[in-house]
Amino acid sequence: MAKHHTVSISDNRGRVRLRWTYQGQRYSLNLGLPYTPTYLKVASMTAHRIELDIESGNFDETLDKYRPEHLRSDANQEKVTVVELFERFIKFKEDFVDKRTLEKYYACMNYIDEFVGSRSLNQIDEKLALKFSGWLQDNQQLSPRTTKEHLSLLKAAFAYGMKNKLVGGNPWTEVVSYFKVPPKQMPDPFTLDEVRAIIEAFRNHSVYSYYYPYVEFLFRTGCRTAEAIGLQWKNLNPNCTSVWIGESLSRGRRKATKTNRARTIPLSDRLSELLLSIRRVPMVKEELVFLTPKRKPIDDGNFRSRAWQPILQDLGIEYRKPYITRHTFISHALASGMNPMEVAQITGHDLQTLYDNYAGYVNKTPQLFDF
Repeated sequence: MAKHHTVSISDNRGRVRLRWTYQGQRYSLNLGLPYTPTYLKVASMTAHRIELDIESGNFDETLDKYRPEHLRSDANQEKVTVVELFERFIKFKEDFVDKRTLEKYYACMNYIDEFVGSRSLNQIDEKLALKFSGWLQDNQQLSPRTTKEHLSLLKAAFAYGMKNKLVGGNPWTEVVSYFKVPPKQMPDPFTLDEVRAIIEAFRNHSVYSYYYPYVEFLFRTGCRTAEAIGLQWKNLNPNCTSVWIGESLSRGRRKATKTNRARTIPLSDRLSELLLSIRRVPMVKEELVFLTPKRKPIDDGNFRSRAWQPILQDLGIEYRKPYITRHTFISHALASGMNPMEVAQITGHDLQTLYDNYAGYVNKTPQLFDF
């Protein structure tokens, strides 16, 4: 005679849960139903069905057969909440992104949790996605640019969910595509006189003169700050007349450049001499080029708050972030007549992006074709 299997019904934080054992394995099924007399009858019917299926050899080990219809997975998709999906997405990404980027992910998840709550993935559609974008701007007072960043993260999270068969569609794709961010005016580049004054101020500073080579390198190459911070002596040729840029260092994390493309930059005689003057003998190939007096990597936050900002203030120069050194290089290079293709190659910019952002600096007067 077949052994009888009993399915027990219990209260799990106000929700109905079923428990039983089959072939030595324990099973637990949360029905997602309130623990009330009405739904206890539904639970009792489900428990009886499970018992019958076990006895007749028709037991569904996926348990999908016994879930209420709104909790069943379609095409083997696992049902999870939006917050749970985003948590898995963050777990997947944390090995590939730096700490500051992860902070944005967690901020986005907090907004999701507050607005969406415990909704499951199949309850999210484009209408709700649109409401969320409006809520971010109206209730949380986020800028359009920051709002789009959060929407893009959700789009990426749902794409991850689709790849892992957790969700069947991506309601954020269209929302992101037609969410428009007003163009942002770029800050003015430093004038050449201001560049000279800033470099000279760092070179002669009583405390922060060790930043001088780093600052001059930024102004004369247009490198991204993280690229310069991560530069190692092995990336320079023996005479320091050229440098290979293929990695960056941000908050202790080494990774590929922003565009994931490497480039080689020819260096001026002045910059070559400067780099040779700070290179230790014997040279340590793996050592960073720009270091603090304690032989530590440059911390961009400390550099900005302790040295950059006070020096600009002392010089009476309007404050702009250190990253403006890149904008300054590109602007003056184009204005001087340098070929935009060469500028793009040196700075690692996409050529179209360069034209989109710096068309006004190209030193060329357009003329109609004459025939």
